Amino acid sequence: MKILIVEDDDEAAKFLIKGFSEAGHNPIHAVDGDTGLHLAKTEQFDVLILDRMLPKLDGLSLLKEVRADDDNTPALILSALGAVDDRVEGLRSGGDDYLTKPYAFSELLARVEVLAKRTGNDESDTVLKVGELELDRLSREVRRDGQKILLQPREFRLLAYLMKNAGTVVTRTMLLEKVWDYHFDPQTNVIDVHISRLRGKIDKDFNEPMLLTIRGAGYKLQKPENNI
Repeated sequence: MKILIVEDDDEAAKFLIKGFSEAGHNPIHAVDGDTGLHLAKTEQFDVLILDRMLPKLDGLSLLKEVRADDDNTPALILSALGAVDDRVEGLRSGGDDYLTKPYAFSELLARVEVLAKRTGNDESDTVLKVGELELDRLSREVRRDGQKILLQPREFRLLAYLMKNAGTVVTRTMLLEKVWDYHFDPQTNVIDVHISRLRGKIDKDFNEPMLLTIRGAGYKLQKPENNI
């Protein structure tokens, strides 16, 4: 799942990012309400996790703006405000669930996964297919033309992102942000190394390559010509 976390407390945000990343999800962090609203309106997420008391734009106002655009992405409000009236206000503002701080991460994770499944946004049980290449998020298996391909966790995440964007050029910046969670270029060859390893695994034993380097632009995953 791709999860937007809008939380201004740095330590709380790091805890959430670590927890969701270890659970195999893709958390994106916004430090204030304005940034969170911009991300919610310009990118697609499976679940939103919103603190109520945020700088620039509070969590409930953010959620109302999202709902005003007919965006029904499931939203969980995570707040220290736990009185009955606070919870009711949060739900009436468009929240699908409300969890008070402090909380157990295991409960938060379960609630988020239930929200995603309820709305059909959970990608963890879906299968991605591009031509003869198939990736199963639930079993964490990858096969090409029926042949099993063993990938490391980062390679799996990289391939999943490329498959979701099959047929289009994916830039280095996009990969840094979506696969490595870097919002800056660390000036390393980490992407080149992983692309090379991934290409060696999904193209090595087959006649036609699927993972292409588009010089000066980025990378593209496409169906072999004989499958188009």
